[in-house]
Amino acid sequence: MADHLNICIAGAGTIGTALGNVLATKDNLDIQLLSVEENVVNDINSAGINTAYFPQIRLNTRLKATLNSEVLSSADIVFLAIPSVAVVPYIQSVSGQLKPGALLINLAKGFGNNNETIVDNLKKVVDNPVCTLKGPTFAREMINQMPTAMTLGADDDAVFKLLNQVFSNTTIHIDYTKDVTGVEILSILKNIYAITIGIVDAHFDSPNLRFMIFTRAFNEMRQILLRFGGKQETMFRYCGIGDFGLTALNDLSRNRTLGLLIGKGFFTDDISGKVVLEGRIAAGIISERLKTMQIPESEYFMLNELNKIFLGGYNVKRFIGNILNNDLPPVAGNGK
Repeated sequence: MADHLNICIAGAGTIGTALGNVLATKDNLDIQLLSVEENVVNDINSAGINTAYFPQIRLNTRLKATLNSEVLSSADIVFLAIPSVAVVPYIQSVSGQLKPGALLINLAKGFGNNNETIVDNLKKVVDNPVCTLKGPTFAREMINQMPTAMTLGADDDAVFKLLNQVFSNTTIHIDYTKDVTGVEILSILKNIYAITIGIVDAHFDSPNLRFMIFTRAFNEMRQILLRFGGKQETMFRYCGIGDFGLTALNDLSRNRTLGLLIGKGFFTDDISGKVVLEGRIAAGIISERLKTMQIPESEYFMLNELNKIFLGGYNVKRFIGNILNNDLPPVAGNGK
């Protein structure tokens, strides 16, 4: 790694600010948060506080923010901490400002254009190297310097070597796989199945039942991962079992909370059109792609049942009864 690196974090929301605050502890890294929110930039630079997202947290004095995208021209690494629907259009709009060879790191969890992964989209848009970084991360914990783990999905071992040095002596720990597709897909699937766990927990609050459904959901995620070309071993990295566990079992998770609300009857009639969280959107996309691939519906039974709720007019008690009476699916492929 070079003696000094310029790092730009596009997005000064919760995860971008938390990541920047961690990296700002290292003297050999120059960290800039790139934001479109003028009030956020002014507050960070003048008061050292992101009042919009972390009003009680005093940020590292080395962390700076800017509205000017020209900062990209000197950035050796660009972390993309913006909403999934905005990542690809944003990079298209600033592609001419990127430093040649600068590493792009996708933190967003969701699909890009044409229902492809964001990384696949970005590789078509820019010549820069692109990788993905996902894991069980609540920004509130990260910004408070709690140890946090993520999985790097990259095509080149050199990227892991670089990021291992970037995160050395910080509270962030990473593991590594070349299964970039697997990392991206799991970050989408975990939101879907966290909703299912939430629905079941709202009805029963039973540890026995919770982990029965958790195990079935984990296996169904594995089935889908293999069908999308991911590797089974990726399930056991931070981006797999770690992120799914965090999202499905912790009440700070928005998708689990959505499941709890559905299970408690807050959406009594028609939920369609009322909810736009990542999990709901992704469920429809994944289901349609599996149908197009002519994959047996037995391999994604829970996903289909959840989609029926999202489409409206489907009884939650019937949903729970159906998934309770459905055994673990058969193993798809050869598991490699």
